[in-house]
Amino acid sequence: MKKYNFNAGPSILPREVIEQTAQACLDFNGIGLSLMEISHRSKDFQPVIDEAEALMKELLDIPEGYSVLFLGGGASLQFCMVPYNYLEKKAAYLNTGTWSKKAIKEAKLFGDVEVVASSADANFTFIPKSYVIPTDADYFHYTSNNTIYGTEIRKDPDSPVPMISDMSSDILSRPVDVSKYVMIYGGAQKNVSMAGVTFVIVKNDSLGKVSRAIPTMLDYRTHIEKGSMFNTPPVVPIYSALMNMRWVKAQGGVKEMERRALERAEILYTEIDRNKLFRGTVEADSRSVMNICFVMNDEYKDLEADFMAFATEHGMVGVKGHRSVGGFRASCYNAMSREGVEALVACMKEFEAKH
Repeated sequence: MKKYNFNAGPSILPREVIEQTAQACLDFNGIGLSLMEISHRSKDFQPVIDEAEALMKELLDIPEGYSVLFLGGGASLQFCMVPYNYLEKKAAYLNTGTWSKKAIKEAKLFGDVEVVASSADANFTFIPKSYVIPTDADYFHYTSNNTIYGTEIRKDPDSPVPMISDMSSDILSRPVDVSKYVMIYGGAQKNVSMAGVTFVIVKNDSLGKVSRAIPTMLDYRTHIEKGSMFNTPPVVPIYSALMNMRWVKAQGGVKEMERRALERAEILYTEIDRNKLFRGTVEADSRSVMNICFVMNDEYKDLEADFMAFATEHGMVGVKGHRSVGGFRASCYNAMSREGVEALVACMKEFEAKH
């Protein structure tokens, strides 16, 4: 039975990327050594990180004056590093879910934080739209896609102050106007690579503005100066990222990734809205195309466990919703095929026919 991977992260990767990474772990580029055991400063590995940086710049059309970094610690470490490097007096944050709240918590250790808007009272079922970003803030921070609640900001906002975004789960799925941001970051384990590496896109001249001393490892300038090589980088995840970005480019780039994402989402949301057993959890204009969340309608709530078992029996992997939302979540990242979404829809239709 074929399986379809709807896990939220770590998540689906193109099969060829998995195979290429596995082969490199056995024998890297035919040198007779594993990628896992060679020096990160060797002539064999340096081209990997150089090309990965160049490809990220190419795919996202990143302007001159920005650096691309590959670091450890996940987006969770960036919640701390961002205010360490940027927050002098006050920062503005948009609260759209769990990851926003975690970022806000860390920022409060470094200065005042103004939450410009929040949808917490509605269990984060929509993206707030009417809010004012204070012009005296050092920066404005938002999370572009919310994996847990299934909401997404798909258009780059306008901001009167420097803008920073956590794009962990929708980077490379659509074009981004990087020039609007001083920094974009995210964990790679959704659309970029396997778990273990964090991407950071940072505008070089935006740094060095805070008065506090910054620990060496937490200063972005350290990693820019050393080309992500200040300490031993996560070599295997970076190689996987390179293979994945080569795949994205070969498929047609981020515009093609966006076309596919919108197509997949349209297929699945149409079925959710049609099927009498299910309903979406998010307001229509805030729906994510990466993480599609839905639940049983109230009158069929007792069928939830049955559908979960039914879907699993039919090869659907990772469709259980997050515990804070319940129900189901189909994560449809770049590597998810239209076939996979259509298989899930067929499963939903079959289950409806039985009940």
